[in-house]
Amino acid sequence: MDSVQVRPMQEDDLPSAERASAVTFFEAERSTRRVSDPEAEPRSAAASKQWIDRMRFYLSVDPAGCWIAVDEEAGANRAVGFAISQNRGRLWFLATYGVLPSHQGQGIGKRLLDAALAHADGRPGIFSSSVHPGATRRYRMADFSLHPQMRMVGTVDRSTLPVVDGLQEGQADDFAWMDQLDQDLRVAAHGPDHGYMLDILRLVVCRDGARPGYAYLDDRGRASLLAAAHPETAQKLLWEALASSQGPTLVNCITTPNEWAIDVGLAARLDIGQEGYIAVRGMPVPAPYLASGHFL
Repeated sequence: MDSVQVRPMQEDDLPSAERASAVTFFEAERSTRRVSDPEAEPRSAAASKQWIDRMRFYLSVDPAGCWIAVDEEAGANRAVGFAISQNRGRLWFLATYGVLPSHQGQGIGKRLLDAALAHADGRPGIFSSSVHPGATRRYRMADFSLHPQMRMVGTVDRSTLPVVDGLQEGQADDFAWMDQLDQDLRVAAHGPDHGYMLDILRLVVCRDGARPGYAYLDDRGRASLLAAAHPETAQKLLWEALASSQGPTLVNCITTPNEWAIDVGLAARLDIGQEGYIAVRGMPVPAPYLASGHFL
């Protein structure tokens, strides 16, 4: 009899789910690492806490999208897989998904993804995918289009930084127009996600009524999410992120409709490479837009 149960995730599952996530993604990074990539490193204690905090947020907003697979032979709460999805208005997104390497190839991933997709209830969907062949096969079989992503890495040549005007520090009062921009670009607003991100990230905005835009930057100046009504605004926001960078930086989730980001990265002397896919179903790839890996 199959000892693995797929069930709704509870808050007390989070530590075990985080350990499963850390092992799964560490092994995936090791197995897909290119020669030019840095060595994969285990998740830090700070990153583990951030993962748990983020999943707790998802559970508080939309618990029905959060699923876990547990191996009852190893203990009722030992996670061997997880699928965290969320509905935001008319949009469904997959925040994170994985199965321990020791339990792959047993149909657990399909059961988890089926549960998460049932929660979508026919909504358009989007997520950022790795290159794992088993996962990408499941995504395509679920009618998602897989659009290759690019990333740009390196240390910014600061002599290339232009003077950027028209940007301000963002605040909660900006959320209403940001949500409208989200709807225009990706079907639905981020809603409560904006409040969560504002608590942990720097928000930079362009309040130009005709060409608004915003970007969330992490503590190293990397753009975690960027949305704009026009490519010129998007480029300004990305230049601000690069100007804020400290040491080696990263611009990721770049899709073909977002070549404006490639132009900025190349001008800043960053190197370009490939990185997984943006998967979409029932919607176009957002642009001008750099998706968040977690909040899409």
